Amino acid sequence: MDDFDSDDDELMLQAVQQVESGTGSTENGKRKRDDASATVDANEPKRLRAANGETVQNGHSSKLALARRILTDKFGYPDFRHEQEGAIGQVLDGNNALVIFPTGAGKSLCYQVGDRHCRPFVPDVYEPILSVTDLAQIPGIAFEELDNESGARGAGEHGVTIVVSPLIALMKDQVDALKRRDIPADCLDSTKKWDEVQLIRQGLEKGQIRILYCAPERLNNEGFVESMKDVAGGVRLIAVDEAHCISEWGHSFRPDYLKVARFVQEIKAERVICLTATATPRVAEDICKAFNIKESGVFRTSPYRPNLHLSAEAIELKEEKEAKLLKFLEKHPGSTLVYVTQQKQAEFVAAQLRRKGLDAQSFHAGMKVEEKQKIQDDFMASKIRIVVATIAFGMGIDKADIRNIIHYDLPSTVEEYSQQIGRAGRDGLASHCMLYLCPQDFYVRENFARGDLPSKHSLQGLLSSIFSDEVTSLSIGETFGTKHQDQSREFDIRLSPLSVIYASLELRFDLIRATTPEYKEYKFEATSKYYPIVKNDKSPAGQAIFTGSRKAAKYHHIDVKEVAKAKGLQRNDIVKKLNVFESCGALKLTASGVENRYRILKPLPKTRKEIDVLVDKLHADLEQREKDALRRLEEVTELITGRQCYALALTQHFGMELPDGKETCGHCSFCLTKEAITLPALPSKSVDHAAIERILAATDIRDDPRFLARVAFGIKSPRVGKLKLDKDPVFASLADHNFGSLLREFEAVCNA
Repeated sequence: MDDFDSDDDELMLQAVQQVESGTGSTENGKRKRDDASATVDANEPKRLRAANGETVQNGHSSKLALARRILTDKFGYPDFRHEQEGAIGQVLDGNNALVIFPTGAGKSLCYQVGDRHCRPFVPDVYEPILSVTDLAQIPGIAFEELDNESGARGAGEHGVTIVVSPLIALMKDQVDALKRRDIPADCLDSTKKWDEVQLIRQGLEKGQIRILYCAPERLNNEGFVESMKDVAGGVRLIAVDEAHCISEWGHSFRPDYLKVARFVQEIKAERVICLTATATPRVAEDICKAFNIKESGVFRTSPYRPNLHLSAEAIELKEEKEAKLLKFLEKHPGSTLVYVTQQKQAEFVAAQLRRKGLDAQSFHAGMKVEEKQKIQDDFMASKIRIVVATIAFGMGIDKADIRNIIHYDLPSTVEEYSQQIGRAGRDGLASHCMLYLCPQDFYVRENFARGDLPSKHSLQGLLSSIFSDEVTSLSIGETFGTKHQDQSREFDIRLSPLSVIYASLELRFDLIRATTPEYKEYKFEATSKYYPIVKNDKSPAGQAIFTGSRKAAKYHHIDVKEVAKAKGLQRNDIVKKLNVFESCGALKLTASGVENRYRILKPLPKTRKEIDVLVDKLHADLEQREKDALRRLEEVTELITGRQCYALALTQHFGMELPDGKETCGHCSFCLTKEAITLPALPSKSVDHAAIERILAATDIRDDPRFLARVAFGIKSPRVGKLKLDKDPVFASLADHNFGSLLREFEAVCNA
């Protein structure tokens, strides 16, 4: 079973694309800094430029020498890539750092050198992706060697590095690679059983684990927080991968990332390094503020890739795309990724290409794991030329000779566009990136952006439910449970904005704090060992399970909370014993019904007036998030339709410039034509009132105008699905209208 009890696990993860790719520039065979920050600030006395061009920082050169020696002695390579050395020096000095390297520029190396797994670059102009797994090879630990040199710590007291990563599959791959190289690493995820978790904890307490991977959700686990305080040697470093997720201004904001900084303080971690491939100046400022990173601790390199030819074409009707795509593929051979927005579209476009005799396969999150793995493996081995994919394709793609990246649809953000084109041409050869700009594509993107804003009516119902009389009667310090899935359906709020709401109640308003979630329902299938083991177990928890479970046709069912209460035991005692029985083969355990738990931090709002004030503040925040999402979509359009070089616009988006003060790349669409792409305009439409009446006739809902506008525009939501209106002909019947106009029409109806 998934070990998800009150002491040992985190919520299911939502996949976030992880990017591990890119290149850098060279001069005379040596690496050089290729960004605007290469100049030295006279106001930064601690960051000096040595005569040989290296960055030194008040006596940390010996530590850098150690890092270089690990790199050179074990692998025979002379130096680090880009700003890696500066970032590593910052960390080894005990300071916090933010590393903003483009895809593949070696972000991972910056924390792995401190924990004996890094792989240096191939001394050439460009090189293949340096993923965490690839880098996990250095057999010595810099922290351990420094401890031994200073005599400050003994054996088993060298501490642990915690890597916060959002993807279970990637964590497992990294840990497996480390273990194959006899590097003591492990990960805590929702697939770990109770006995496995205990072994990991014992290893941490004895100082036997050097690197521990975990998801950001794990940091809400109170048992995990407490156990980290007892790690032998303490937590030497926390590496926060995909750190842009911490910023509400970022393109992939995740509420659980907001809690990482609190976790760092609670366990008194010695230092932090935040890593990301895509951070605008505003996002970088948020990260630095959260983790107390000084300006001198920020290391970045330019996203500019001189071998990438960035092109775009305006298309009036989406039906014209197929012919354009076929023409492009005929002209540009080689491995190709075609990015689309929707899963069905990936399948359709791939099928169309196959009909034309091209070797193409689709890839999206809805496919089976085995099928996705085969397609990825075949693409990596060049057995498949073209993959038509959603954003689900990209994590861990380490293919140097991808010749073409095609955006069949509009990317949702400039950051997403930058990540995806960064997968092309890692071998340094010319590669082509084409984007098709069609006004009809904006509907799908707007659909996604507007789907997350709940109505005030929904928000009012949710908060009234959270702060019920039963909950507000509890004392400060007591806990209560909620089921997010149930609340999502009942109050018509998607799970993503629901998590944002709870994070705001916790971090902005300081009303509650998330604790370890619990399973509500346990059942088990008894084996032949069940009666000999469980019946003869005389422990209070064992007897409680034997007498408190009820047998049905196949399974025994047990209400853990009620049984614990009736027997005067802790709930956790029952859960641990169930796991023990499973480990020794007495039963096969299944748990379900996740309940999120929260501790009350201060008096909660009780009156309608108090809740209304909170509703207004939360709704304003969520409304701004919707505007930000729509604005990020506009930024993509402005990048393509602006009157300047695409490469320059891209680097300026991330607060940088082209190398050597250049203002053109010389080979993007704008540089070649000197003409800006013009987005064809959609004809303006007056509101179809007959269609409005048909929607009103299809449902008696009159308490939520946004719900009605969603039905008209074709935006799915929990309530739309529950009423099966997405199956009705009226659903999306006004998809070609302006959403704001539709909302005003339905507001007038509901107010009347």
